[in-house]
Amino acid sequence: MDSTRLITYLAGVGRLAVAFSGGADSALVLAAAVRALGPADVLAVTADSASLAAVELAAAKKIAAELGVRHLTPETGELAEPGYAANGRQRCYFCKTTVLTTIAEVAAAHGFPALATGTNADDATDPFRPGIRAGDELGVHTPLRTLGLSKEDVRAIARRWGLAWADKPAAPCLASRVRYGIPITTATLARIEQAEAVVRAVLDDRGLRYRDVRVRDLGGTARIELDATLAAALHDDPRLLEAVRAVGFTDAAVSSFRSGTLNHEPG
Repeated sequence: MDSTRLITYLAGVGRLAVAFSGGADSALVLAAAVRALGPADVLAVTADSASLAAVELAAAKKIAAELGVRHLTPETGELAEPGYAANGRQRCYFCKTTVLTTIAEVAAAHGFPALATGTNADDATDPFRPGIRAGDELGVHTPLRTLGLSKEDVRAIARRWGLAWADKPAAPCLASRVRYGIPITTATLARIEQAEAVVRAVLDDRGLRYRDVRVRDLGGTARIELDATLAAALHDDPRLLEAVRAVGFTDAAVSSFRSGTLNHEPG
């Protein structure tokens, strides 16, 4: 059984820190580590960064508390890294190098020399994941990838264990919403976070159910990506479009959600 293999693997690693984004993958690694080692020998570390939405940080804190794990949230300085701020196609490599180095140093200082991430087997085959190379260079453990566990395997184990976040939608960093070549700044990330918040507020106010929400920064204009049915119904909705313009975008349009859509643009 996959869950047994995961627990056995983590028991063999021993006392462990987890680079914990609050997403389903790293949450499963954290939960499995607790089962393998006990909460006292597990540490959750979340990078408190401008690229992490406040709602995601809050979710990470809640999950760590439910698992009874100590949770540290050091600030990370990836915005000061020129390769990250320039927002080229290797942005994630520069980001992960900075973030994982900081997390590893913090973890080691608290007595946790081993560090794991939630990289899964699907991530390893995605051509748009330069951040994985950074983790490999730093020697972090990737138990899900090592054991060949996919995103669906992760969700299946989490459901079997009765974990409330088993079907939590993917929530990549805010920088992933910015078209390549547009510099990453604190203001850019804050505007995206605000825009996604107002989109959710409009949908919630109307009692509409949704799963995925993205606001892509195309260089001053925004593309609001929603689940296909919602996108079709709201493609020219004035309230939704004006809400996004009001946070600083010059214009906005609605489209169907596609994971990693900016990665597929030419350039």
